[in-house]
Amino acid sequence: MFFRYLTIHHKVNAKFKMQKSKLFFLILSVLCFNTTVFSQEGSKRIISLSPALTEEIYLLGIEDKLVGCTIYCKRPPSAQKKEKVGNVVEVNVEKIISLRPDLVLATELTDPKDIEKLKALGISVINFPTPRNFSEICEGFLRLARIVRREQKAKEIVEEANKEIETIKEMVKDLPKPKVFVQIGARPLFTVTKDSFIHNLIELAGGINIASSAKTGLYSRENVIRKDPDVIIIASMGITGKKEKKHWEAYKTLKAVKGERIYFIDASEVCSPTPLSFVEALKEIVELIHPEIKKDG
Repeated sequence: MFFRYLTIHHKVNAKFKMQKSKLFFLILSVLCFNTTVFSQEGSKRIISLSPALTEEIYLLGIEDKLVGCTIYCKRPPSAQKKEKVGNVVEVNVEKIISLRPDLVLATELTDPKDIEKLKALGISVINFPTPRNFSEICEGFLRLARIVRREQKAKEIVEEANKEIETIKEMVKDLPKPKVFVQIGARPLFTVTKDSFIHNLIELAGGINIASSAKTGLYSRENVIRKDPDVIIIASMGITGKKEKKHWEAYKTLKAVKGERIYFIDASEVCSPTPLSFVEALKEIVELIHPEIKKDG
């Protein structure tokens, strides 16, 4: 969701314009020379069109097979050195073809027309739906692990993540439940509903998402003021994020303002979830909305 927002606001910087003649040459090259076909399980050249999937590839220890990813794939840092094929919505089909992948990992945000072009060339494309909670994050991770034959490794990671979450749930179960507003977009104001894994993060951390019943992520400042959250969390947006904090501070009657409880959280942590990054984000949110836990050690 956050990456869709970023993409819309950066279309003016689109770098991946396709030249038809060059594309035709590349297609011909693929058809004529890339004659070795691998099964999905035996894929040797993988392209990821999602920051979360890229990070999961590293978690599974098969980063040597990753030949390309998006400009938003920045975790772990070594992923930034991989060839870039576009963003999570708009991809450079020409660039993807030139990297000769036998497997492309896509998401619901990937342009369906680009997916069809790749499939028409005999490139295997697997689509991963956007997870709505921790359970679905783990399901997607285990699915990826089965595809690349790393299922045992994935099961161990998921088991450890589940243990940590159960510990956190036990820790916060008897604490007060503060009202929380999470901002992931500024113009227009954008938040998370009950169908978002970020909502799941807030609930597991022992908070109440004031926008849980909203039909869409579009939200008004009037609604925020009316519901008067105890805590406002802004997914970090650089300078824009700091401006947003100042904007909120103008509303002196808000509990979050009076209590000086407007916080920032790294967008890459809460918007590109893997089983492990979900747990790390959960720990951070718990400390933000329950500072008494941190004080008590």
